[in-house]
Amino acid sequence: MHDSFKQIDTKELELPDTVFIRDIESKVFQSIVIQCLARIEGVEPLEGSLFDSLLGRESDGVKGIHVEQDEKNHAVKIRIEINIAYGITIPEKAEEIQVKIVKDISRLTGLHVGLVHVIFKNLIMPKKETPKKEALVEDAVEKHLSRMKQVSSVMDKYDDLL
Repeated sequence: MHDSFKQIDTKELELPDTVFIRDIESKVFQSIVIQCLARIEGVEPLEGSLFDSLLGRESDGVKGIHVEQDEKNHAVKIRIEINIAYGITIPEKAEEIQVKIVKDISRLTGLHVGLVHVIFKNLIMPKKETPKKEALVEDAVEKHLSRMKQVSSVMDKYDDLL
């Protein structure tokens, strides 16, 4: 029986090619974009609305980051909606965002980034400086010590009179 196998040409036993498949969920791209935005000063991703949080709605994914994958061309299109701080030049910031997103997604996924569309939705206004708690406590302590010195001075004068 083993002799019959020796007569078979190994070329006749050709195996089919192995197919490798990889799928990347949209949440992965969204997470990459969030990490990029976290490293860029003066921009913030959109947050869920007040109604969403009150009603306990949870969206599938991240608000303001939309991903479209083109499996045929192994490419991805990204559309992000963000807020930008007042006073920052929008065209320069858009280019910075787009370049960082393209580099990170290409490096981490091996896919071509065909489009990065940045939509600036709102301005982040500068916050008015409010006194810090530490400064308020220091002021209160200084006022208290000042009052204590005044009381002590009055007590010394009272003792001198007696």
